[in-house]
Amino acid sequence: MRIRPFRGYRFGIDRERDLSKVVAPPYDQISPETQERLLALSPWNIVRASVPKDSAGDDKYRRAREVLDDWIAGGVWARETRPVIYPYHQTYRVGDAAVTRRGFVALGEVTAYGQGIVLPHERTHRGPKEDRLRLLEATGADTGLLFMLVSDPDGVLIEATRPAGEPVAEARDLKGEWHRLWRITDEAAIARVQGLMAPRPVIIADGHHRYETAVEYARRRSEAADKLMAFFALEAPGLTIFPNHRLVRDVAGFAFDRFLEGARRCFDVAPLADPMGFAPSNRRLGVVAGREARALALRDDAVGALPWPPDTSRAWRALAVSILHAGLLEPLLGITAEKLEAKAHVDYTADRTEAVALARAGRYQAAFLIAPTTPAELQAVVRGGELLPQKSTHFYPKLLDGLVFHRLGDA
Repeated sequence: MRIRPFRGYRFGIDRERDLSKVVAPPYDQISPETQERLLALSPWNIVRASVPKDSAGDDKYRRAREVLDDWIAGGVWARETRPVIYPYHQTYRVGDAAVTRRGFVALGEVTAYGQGIVLPHERTHRGPKEDRLRLLEATGADTGLLFMLVSDPDGVLIEATRPAGEPVAEARDLKGEWHRLWRITDEAAIARVQGLMAPRPVIIADGHHRYETAVEYARRRSEAADKLMAFFALEAPGLTIFPNHRLVRDVAGFAFDRFLEGARRCFDVAPLADPMGFAPSNRRLGVVAGREARALALRDDAVGALPWPPDTSRAWRALAVSILHAGLLEPLLGITAEKLEAKAHVDYTADRTEAVALARAGRYQAAFLIAPTTPAELQAVVRGGELLPQKSTHFYPKLLDGLVFHRLGDA
């Protein structure tokens, strides 16, 4: 991966360090309610440019451009005086433990997947890409970070981007997690990071729609050959992946007893008294329907009998989410890949408490509780040239928009 430093735009540069009121989650994590909350935080919150609000008779993309232009002209957001690589740390809680994920922000070269430099792990949808392309064309700005994973088994990248001194920016996100940004300006240090990154491919963790939008935009405009990216090590502590539990709705004729009867052909079915205390594994998942709950364990002798999609690898078939879809959702509930693509019948949440509560309340016909995809599983599938099933990962915490942004074509 070819990377380079850049002169980023930052809010209140050299004046403001706490940016909590002007940052925002990535665009696809912003509901209308979250959008209103962010807008109320500050007139300079980046959401005004990253997710411009719909307004009748108004071009929201043009308005986003005007907002950025006004901010820059007024000095609210100002540009670094020299090219920089930014160490970026996120400190957050998983249960009772505090975890720090260490990475860095730079511009990364945009290349087609076929070149093998940037590897995807999931499919994309046309609608979000059209939205992001229209915003990019209007603003010419990268306001959000792509979350990229790079192999660093000996920790040399983490060491080469170790920050010194106090951060130049920090923020708490809406969940209270702590984000900090530093600067590396030394040319020799930057050259070392570039040299270490040059032979390494990267995997997209979050940002597939924006990356594919960038590939299309770069095809049209040579000055857009680089994209704002944050790089984190695959092997380092802090790569937290939550499962995306499945919430099933609107399946005609759904009956829990009949579903369990079908499941017993391949799964052992046992009572599940405490869904919140349940520990799923790749071959063991939970299902909650109203006041009922069961644990389903795939039997060893049934693995080969599942109706697997053709040409899928052993690594792909070992994933919890693959077993759920191939063993239960498609054969028993008729939820095909085409229906998932059309966003029919299944919603997702990384919050088990929410999943169980929604199923208990009858808001969904059933909630399926699954184990998370691990970093090792992700690597095995992606490096084998496959894509994971839809919504196989929920990386936590999300990166923040508004810590720094880049305008395409800037020298």
